[in-house]
Amino acid sequence: MFLSVVIPTYNRLPILQKCLLALEAQDPAAEITGYEVVLVDDGSTDATVSWLRQHSLQLPHLRLIEQEHGGPAQGRNRGVEAARGDVVVFIDSDLVVTPSFLRCHAVALEREWQRRGNRLCFTYGAVINTANFQDPCSEPHKLQDHSFAYFATGNVAIDRQLLEQAGLFDTRFRLYGWEDLELGERLRRLGVGLVRCPEAVGYHWHPALNLEQIPDLIRVERERAKMGLVFYRKHPTRRVRLIIQFTWLHRLLWEALTLGGLLNERSLRPLLAWLIRRGHAGVAMELLRVPLNRLGVRALFAEAKALKDSGQAPSPI
Repeated sequence: MFLSVVIPTYNRLPILQKCLLALEAQDPAAEITGYEVVLVDDGSTDATVSWLRQHSLQLPHLRLIEQEHGGPAQGRNRGVEAARGDVVVFIDSDLVVTPSFLRCHAVALEREWQRRGNRLCFTYGAVINTANFQDPCSEPHKLQDHSFAYFATGNVAIDRQLLEQAGLFDTRFRLYGWEDLELGERLRRLGVGLVRCPEAVGYHWHPALNLEQIPDLIRVERERAKMGLVFYRKHPTRRVRLIIQFTWLHRLLWEALTLGGLLNERSLRPLLAWLIRRGHAGVAMELLRVPLNRLGVRALFAEAKALKDSGQAPSPI
């Protein structure tokens, strides 16, 4: 099989460099006739494009596509349209993979295709979160790295024709969140099975929490709320409500855990700062997730109310 690794990127040059160099260091495999890396730059304003052009000889598998900033859904679609492979591998531009990464996806796909007698499946690799920029692949696998998401595009491989049959990504998802899980809902309706492939490992780098990140984390939660309603309006099911936390149970849960909002990003700031100073940025992030979840759910309900008032959306359960 010929693999096309499709990666959208936006202003992530330092970790993107590690991502691309890791993809150039892939082990050979009998199952793989060749591979390419289709990188879609989503209007980056840093030095991404100039660096890529200056280092093209180090990246022989790379094909660069440039577009104006339109979001990851549009970027992935552009990448698939340009891809030459019969299998598409999706990863994010802050993922650093192991040398056996592509081989493991290829072996698992071939094995499952033969078992099923068709290609109605995709492989889902392991994503290990790390804040270690210098050596991201040294991070051990942790319980919180496990995900129950279906078709999260941080690390999946799928037959290209099957992907095109499902309709690719919905470009209405221009902000952060849900475009991959929405496509997953369409794949699920086609009877496409998820095949876990923990041997295909990618290390997802993101910087350790600092207090300056909090406004951006709040922005992301509000964007997720907007995109969550796009997701729900396409698939108005109980399952999607639960995925995006659009239920009264979630609202009551996060209100209770934050004592009605008394525990928030402002009141927790001294404790977060103390944890970070003590070297426990991961614990601080987990603690911060509680008020962030409340903020996101409240934003979701507010967006839903505005749509309901205009006669466009139902109430949550």
